[in-house]
Amino acid sequence: MRQYLLWLLGAAVALVSPLAAQATGGATSARLDMAMIYAPTLSNSTYGRNFWSQGGSLQLHGQFYRGLGVVADVSGSHIGNVGSTGVGLDVVTTTFGPRCTLQLPRHGFSFFGETLVGEANGFHSTFPGPNAATDDAGSPALLTGGGLNARGNDHISVRVLDAHWLRTQLPNGTSNVQNNFRVGAGLVFLFH
Repeated sequence: MRQYLLWLLGAAVALVSPLAAQATGGATSARLDMAMIYAPTLSNSTYGRNFWSQGGSLQLHGQFYRGLGVVADVSGSHIGNVGSTGVGLDVVTTTFGPRCTLQLPRHGFSFFGETLVGEANGFHSTFPGPNAATDDAGSPALLTGGGLNARGNDHISVRVLDAHWLRTQLPNGTSNVQNNFRVGAGLVFLFH
């Protein structure tokens, strides 16, 4: 877990440095924001039943040119008992990628869409393998979706809607593919 936090910190520094340099150059006003989202996730299981896990997301977004930017998203979810099997599941995803934002300043709203790629890590569960089951596993992750922000003041906005499709490939003994729907809301802190 520590390696992922160091990786995220490095990515944040790499993201902020060019934006800060561009903002001081005066060519474009760079903007940085951080969102904290409560985001339950609807997931599919191998038992044919869907289940909800509880979780949240921390997003660091830098907008650098006419609504174009990059975002880092770290999300986590937890369920103690998947489909009455007695087996829990915790998943942490770390994804990065582009975001396009459409500002409607007269109405105080902004819409965004994004497609992010990264890694998913599942733990505190049972993941079947070729020789034996393990209690943790990793896979690629694809996160795509968008949301709606309502402007509060110069320092804070409300994430009215945050909706994403998350695809992971954690071992599950059948297709090894999970299609998840994450929906939530939260707060966005603005740094100019």
